[in-house]
Amino acid sequence: MAEYYFRHFVTTEWDQRLPLHLFSIGYSEHQSVIHREQGFSCYHWLHTVEGCGEFEVGGRTFPLAPNQGMLLKPNVPHHYRPLTPRWSTWYLTFDGALANPITAALDLPMMTPFGWEADSPLARLHTEYGEKCRYSFDFAGINGSLEVYAFLAKVKQFVQVSGQPSLSKGHERLTPIYLLIEEHYDDPSLGLPRMAETLGISSQHLSTLFRKSWGISPYQYLLQFRIQKSKELLLKFPGRHVKEIAGQVGFQDDSHFVSTFHKLAGMTPASFRQQFSE
Repeated sequence: MAEYYFRHFVTTEWDQRLPLHLFSIGYSEHQSVIHREQGFSCYHWLHTVEGCGEFEVGGRTFPLAPNQGMLLKPNVPHHYRPLTPRWSTWYLTFDGALANPITAALDLPMMTPFGWEADSPLARLHTEYGEKCRYSFDFAGINGSLEVYAFLAKVKQFVQVSGQPSLSKGHERLTPIYLLIEEHYDDPSLGLPRMAETLGISSQHLSTLFRKSWGISPYQYLLQFRIQKSKELLLKFPGRHVKEIAGQVGFQDDSHFVSTFHKLAGMTPASFRQQFSE
């Protein structure tokens, strides 16, 4: 395998609409010192293939040994450096319209290392993606989105995280639902029957598939996405009334919107706007 490979994928308007978008992947046989005072713009995964490194984030410092990785949220300041003469690392970065609720639903720990067995498929990712890069594998559009799904599925399946169940192998089937939610989240009539019809299955089957894949119901996922969109509107239009924002993200009752926002964000929409407005 080559000593180093790196692929950065150009983001198009269509990519930004996908639930997940593969931004870059890379492998370095001799990882150098990295300082990111402003963090990275996307979700950032890094794990050790060989040797050992030191990862500093959130005021804490962790050694990162072989078969140990770490997942960071966007824009989190961090630094890492080799502790051994040779520190080989593999990374994957991603964003997307639903990157935040998907990673939240998976309940994977952020800013702390976790590991897996040496015979796990995670231990072979650097080789697997090295071959894909070598043969110019198509990572564009939905292909890249499914690559991120597959990666997150492996992480959920092969690392131990608070006793949570493994991610269902059928998660790829849900892609049309993610796209439906992204395109029609502002429609108050969007609900379980329409989602089920999109996949051509019963509502009960969809709920079962969704819970096995992500641990939440389709409706909970829809609410998470609507609240995420409302945060964008609250900051983008500081003069717009909260009731109007509620209607724009699919809530017919502004009191329901406020209570849901508080439950998921830990504060009211007004408090959020006041705290995070420039």
